[in-house]
Amino acid sequence: MRILHTSDWHLGRSFHREDLLGHQGAFVDHLLEVVDGEDVDVVVVSGDVYDRALPHVDAVALADEAFARLAASRARVVVSSGNHDSARRLGFGSRLMDAAGVFVRTDASSVGSPVVLADQHGDVAIHAIPYLDPSALLEPWALGRRSHEAALSEAMTRVRSDLAARPASTRSVVLAHAFVAGATPSESERDISVGGVSRVATRLFDDIDYTALGHLHGPHVLDERLRYSGSPLAYSFSEADQAKGSWLVDLDATGFASATWVEAPVPRRLARLSGTLDQLLADPSLTTHEDDWVQVTLTDARRPLRAMELLRRRFPHTLVLQFPTPTVDAHTPPRPAPGTSDHAISLDFVRHVRGSEATPGEAALLREAIDACCHDPDQDVLVGAPVASAPPTGRGAS
Repeated sequence: MRILHTSDWHLGRSFHREDLLGHQGAFVDHLLEVVDGEDVDVVVVSGDVYDRALPHVDAVALADEAFARLAASRARVVVSSGNHDSARRLGFGSRLMDAAGVFVRTDASSVGSPVVLADQHGDVAIHAIPYLDPSALLEPWALGRRSHEAALSEAMTRVRSDLAARPASTRSVVLAHAFVAGATPSESERDISVGGVSRVATRLFDDIDYTALGHLHGPHVLDERLRYSGSPLAYSFSEADQAKGSWLVDLDATGFASATWVEAPVPRRLARLSGTLDQLLADPSLTTHEDDWVQVTLTDARRPLRAMELLRRRFPHTLVLQFPTPTVDAHTPPRPAPGTSDHAISLDFVRHVRGSEATPGEAALLREAIDACCHDPDQDVLVGAPVASAPPTGRGAS
């Protein structure tokens, strides 16, 4: 049996306000090409089909198109929900979709009931474990402690109970959406920690022929039978150096046989550039990044004016402009002497934080800001304005 392992589509997600739906549609096209070209029997999607619980209608339309096209292909499809998905919304119509060969599993009550498919060697039991919220399952599953480790341990106990009741020749595949120890996160995954703890142990998946992991956006091989596919697109600049794609996994008569990496198309690359503004605008070696999405860190001693405007003339897809965090003197500056003006205190602060004096223009701007803050409109006196007489009081007032 040949399995294509993918996850974390995050349909509907944007990248620093850039629409990614067209790029995600290109990935769906690529997925169908791989299914047909590599004779894929099963496509597994290990969670986070959508980027949010209430996905945009265009994202729903793309998911509908993807599942319909996969249902019409030679492959079966097994999908589990992730922490970004709404389990109820993603799972709507799942019993009807089963008949089309698209098996969507989003309910914790389904854990331990696999999708069973067969090849020339016999049955393959595919256990699609949806993202499990430890807080929601603490009492229903009598976990004993509120943790991802406890929830997944109970889930794998149910999986193994099912496998123990099947013929010994039955091969096993598990889909899980979790943070497994030994992998490295990026900046674009949503934190799923409970009490500061999010990782689960690799030993939970011992003796499973193949575990298709989701949640982390970079591909990881924790064991030849335990892998993350990562997301099909980069969703943060921290993923600029990550490969994007899917795992093509073969099972033989005894279980796991091999896994091959299949690269996904990269509609637009990511680049992280650092240097002074003049260096970045003049360096000929950076020509290759002029069509990339770019994150720039400017190292100029003083922040240059119109930096983003100038950068976008050369790198039109610059999305992020940032500056290194200044090194601040760890020692507390001395208290200002009595009578020190607010303006002088602000100039001392700039000197302490930045390590250099404020420019004349900055000093003038600080003075203007301080004067505006200290101005008391109640003290205004309108020269020559008539003074209003007090209103009459007493019994004769009318």
